[in-house]
Amino acid sequence: GGMDYKAKTVAGLLAATCVFSIIALILSVVNVKDVFLPPSTKYGLVFDAGSTHTALYIYRWPADKENGTGIVSQVEACTVPGECAGTCPPLFPVPAQPWDAGAGRPRGLEQNSTKAEQVFAEVSKAIGEYPVDFRGAQILTGNEEGSFGWITINYLLETLVKYSFAEKWEHPQDTEVLGALDLGGASTQITFQPGVTTEDNSTSIFFRLYGRNYSLYTHSYLCYGQTQALKMLLAALHKVPHPLISHPCYPAGYRENVTMSDLYNSPCVHAPSTPSPAQVLTVTGTGDPSACSTAIQKLFNFTCGANRTCGFNGVYQPPVRGQFFAFAGFYYTFHFLNLTSQQSFSNVNSTIQTFCNKSWLVETFPQEDKFLHTYCSVAIYILTLLLDGYKFNEHTWSNIHFSRQAANTDIGWTLGFMLNFTNMIPTEALEHVKGHQPSVWAGAVSFIVLAIVAGLVAAFLQCFWKTK
Repeated sequence: GGMDYKAKTVAGLLAATCVFSIIALILSVVNVKDVFLPPSTKYGLVFDAGSTHTALYIYRWPADKENGTGIVSQVEACTVPGECAGTCPPLFPVPAQPWDAGAGRPRGLEQNSTKAEQVFAEVSKAIGEYPVDFRGAQILTGNEEGSFGWITINYLLETLVKYSFAEKWEHPQDTEVLGALDLGGASTQITFQPGVTTEDNSTSIFFRLYGRNYSLYTHSYLCYGQTQALKMLLAALHKVPHPLISHPCYPAGYRENVTMSDLYNSPCVHAPSTPSPAQVLTVTGTGDPSACSTAIQKLFNFTCGANRTCGFNGVYQPPVRGQFFAFAGFYYTFHFLNLTSQQSFSNVNSTIQTFCNKSWLVETFPQEDKFLHTYCSVAIYILTLLLDGYKFNEHTWSNIHFSRQAANTDIGWTLGFMLNFTNMIPTEALEHVKGHQPSVWAGAVSFIVLAIVAGLVAAFLQCFWKTK
């Protein structure tokens, strides 16, 4: 009987212990919730003032994890003016703390520093009226634009560092980093990690990210963005002083009038010796893809100097290596032609040829698109740039991924710029980021485990005593 009483007392005590440990556990959960309240959120704005448009990108990230990765998310992206009218201004008053705002400007202003300073002064004045922590405007160099695009892609796709299932930060293999191909209105950029040491300092850029060194090849070709390239093409087709221009890349039957001042208003296009600005030029499409291709190739000089590999116009470039993301103009034109889903090169080529042979039937593409007549020339321009310019071939073509976004975020230089500007990409190795759980949690867990074990022991003893 005494044994039974003792066993019951022990079992009762253990049951009470269990109850208390469960209460402790619940309380510790409540405490953990108090400890891990969502951190305050920071926001960043970057205005991309390109040669053809201005866009606003809004990013957010938790304030207490600035050294993490994969934590910056895109809140909004819109073109100014236009799409922004309905979505962006209401977002300005939302965050309690000031926004970080950065801005880029087209490199066409580089030649005129006074004009650039005036533009920046106006921008500062305008943005300064909003509740933002304005950090200034600047002209990005072509190499910066290329390398920030590279950072954006590799940051979003976690090829620089990623958090593994083993709960630690790991560096993927070198070969997994992705190259970046950007096509804007005024310039085009290529950036990748070459397999050889870069021979030319003007085309190399060095980063130390997450404790690892990255030596990249990058180059920006000014005037070889799509708008300026089409302008150079039109000027090349213009047989001065004739007012009629026959255009093989425009669809047969298409006609448009262009003034001399519109055609020769850019530093990329050399005006004839006696331009009369008001003269009207009539452009007529002939819809001849092979003549179009020949005319476009003449915009480039593909010959390389002795003993060196090059891109075009004599610029040094090592052989392309690894997977590439092609975005901006590359993506938009190929998206229009339904060529963004990893089609084979022969499929891409035949689709472009077929499109370029279409006579001018607006009914085929009912949507109003003021660029409709230019898609053929831009598509052939892209093929020429990638194959003859950057030296991709039919085999390496499959390494190019035409994409606008990665991880629900627009690809471009803006995110890479913001990460770098706000120092959110650490340049040294990451420490173990997961915080230790509060000791009360660990104590409660240990307590309940011990209590359960003790309960099982007590039950076993009780059975053992009963059998006796």
